[in-house]
Amino acid sequence: MKYHPINPALFIKNRKNFMAKMKPSSLAVFNSNDVFTTGADSTLPFKQHRDIFYLSGADQENTILVLFPDSPDPAHKEVLFVTETNAHIAVWEGEKLTKEKATEVTGIKTVYWLSDFDKKFFEMMTQCDTIYFNTNEHYRQSVELESREDRFIKKTKAQYPAHNYAKSAPIMQRLRAVKDQIEIDLIQKACDITNAGFRRVLDFVKPGVMEYEVEAEFLHEFIRSRSDGFAYTPIIASGNNANVLHYIENNQECKSGDLILIDAGAQYANYASDMSRTIPVNGRFTDRQKQVYNAVLRVKNEATKMLVPGTLWKEYHVEVGKIMTKELLELGLIDKADVANEDPNWPAYKKYFMHGTSHHMGLDTHDYGILWEPMQAGNVFTVEPGIYIPEEGFGIRLEDDVVINNSGAPFNLMRDIPIEAEEIEDIMNA
Repeated sequence: MKYHPINPALFIKNRKNFMAKMKPSSLAVFNSNDVFTTGADSTLPFKQHRDIFYLSGADQENTILVLFPDSPDPAHKEVLFVTETNAHIAVWEGEKLTKEKATEVTGIKTVYWLSDFDKKFFEMMTQCDTIYFNTNEHYRQSVELESREDRFIKKTKAQYPAHNYAKSAPIMQRLRAVKDQIEIDLIQKACDITNAGFRRVLDFVKPGVMEYEVEAEFLHEFIRSRSDGFAYTPIIASGNNANVLHYIENNQECKSGDLILIDAGAQYANYASDMSRTIPVNGRFTDRQKQVYNAVLRVKNEATKMLVPGTLWKEYHVEVGKIMTKELLELGLIDKADVANEDPNWPAYKKYFMHGTSHHMGLDTHDYGILWEPMQAGNVFTVEPGIYIPEEGFGIRLEDDVVINNSGAPFNLMRDIPIEAEEIEDIMNA
């Protein structure tokens, strides 16, 4: 891993909080992600399952975490299983976790080799009544491949049909939604790296550059800053490409007079950042572009003020829609008749702003969070309104990441990333 070691106090606290929510006489199991092949002997870079990372900090394939707070054996209240390493593996694949290093990283004292899992797991299962399975219940999930967790669940249900089954997801949803200060510091680091990448791009962009070259500038800055790379597939959308919300081809020339909508964020220590900025290819916004730009910025600023404890996500989006409607009326993109005759399920403003304004963020770019419960301190949200005008050949989105506080306005983790139109122009023309 490129990132600096994380204080294991975070993972010790996370496990303690999870176990406090478990039923009596129960254990929970968390598996690492698979290593995915691309053909022959090639594999994709390994990405750890966020839940086992959240609870252990173990960032290695073929890893299993078992939590058993009521275990009659004190050594089995927290157990980590890792692949046994040796000199051959060290030569061919590099350093892997030893038992001692695993304890140092995770704070878990009992570490076994993965080859011992079936035997140790049988022993623990004979001592409990309920097992928590880690199913994917994120509201955006659309996974088609059978995961390591899925295979484990099938196997365990077949081997232990008399046990009770429970879900870890409801517990993880609540725990991961509220960030520890260590987590906020890691997200801030990711945002700071994103800031460096964006400033590099502001110095680089000029008419004639390719979208993929802009992407490369970000990646260069991210990697040299110990980032894991992009937190998600970046969008570098010039001209009308910005009106395709998930445009990721990034293969067109950036032309003078056009805008580039950039949606890119660095990942650091598995924590995401999520930034959107829109910049003029030639360093100057036209009057119309700046008019729309400032409208989006006003919506973002007003929306941010509403991200306080007690706000309901659904109601928040209704209020943002009202602010956006006012701006679109002033821009002449919709008129009063459009609003008077709008479909309540698809308001008039949706023609030019068709996506949501905010989502939870953390270990996943679209992180865990319970949308029907009030916002609370420690939640990290994006704020990302946009106006997309295909008939005028450009789209604008502006996005920051903020932490909800107990009192006052939320804290903007991207406060240092240029966003005012004039500041962007000044930097690009310096």
